[in-house]
Amino acid sequence: MNESALIIGAGPGLSASLARFFASKKMKVLLAARNIEKLNKLKKETKAETFQCDATDFESVANMFKQIDKTNGTPNLVIYNASSRPKRNSITELDPIETQKSINVTCFGAFLVAQEASKRMLKRKSGSIFFTGATAGVKGFANSSAFAMGKFGLRGLAQSLARELHPKNIHIVHFVIDGVIGNKPHNGYETMNPDEIAKVYFQFHQQNKSTWAWEVELRTSVEKF
Repeated sequence: MNESALIIGAGPGLSASLARFFASKKMKVLLAARNIEKLNKLKKETKAETFQCDATDFESVANMFKQIDKTNGTPNLVIYNASSRPKRNSITELDPIETQKSINVTCFGAFLVAQEASKRMLKRKSGSIFFTGATAGVKGFANSSAFAMGKFGLRGLAQSLARELHPKNIHIVHFVIDGVIGNKPHNGYETMNPDEIAKVYFQFHQQNKSTWAWEVELRTSVEKF
C-alpha cells in the first residue's frame, strides 16, 4: 500500500515542492490550509486531497484528523509547514496581539498537530513528524523577537518529541532552513531551491532507524553561518 503525506500550512512555496516530489514517489498527498481554494491547481497537479484547517484551533485540528481517519487513515508522514513572521520591529514597538498570533501559528499549532498525529502513530507503532524551522530557532536576531520566540518554541517541541518518540518508532525531525527559499537571487546571495529541499525531507523520511537524525540545517554554499 502506498504511503501518505500530510502537509499542514500548504501553499505555493516549499509545500508545493514537497507535494510534487511526494506524488512523484507514489505517495498519497494530503494538503491542509486555512484557505484551500488557493490549493486548487496544486491539488489537481498532485491528485491531492485538501482539508480546511486552522492549525491554531484545537477543534479544527482534531476535526481534520478525524476526516483523514475516515478517508485515508493515519498518514505515514506529517509535515508542519505553517509559520507566521510579523514585521521586524523593536521590542517596544511590537504589537502584542500580532505577536501572540505569530507564536500560535509557528509553535502552538505545531503542538496541536503533533499531538493528534502522535496519538494515531503510536497506535500504529510507526510514522514520521517533521517541522520546518528557521535560523531564528537557533539564534535570535535584533528586532525579530516575535519570530524567534515561535521558532525557538518549535525547536524545543521537536527536540523533546524526538527524545520521547524515537524509542517508540516515531521519527521526529526539525529542519533549520537557513536562507531564503526561491529560485532567484536575494540580496546578492543564492536562494534555496525548494525542489532540492523536498528531496532532503523525503530522504529523512526514508532514513534507517540505526541512523535516525532529529535535526538538520540546510543552507546554500554562500550563506553565512
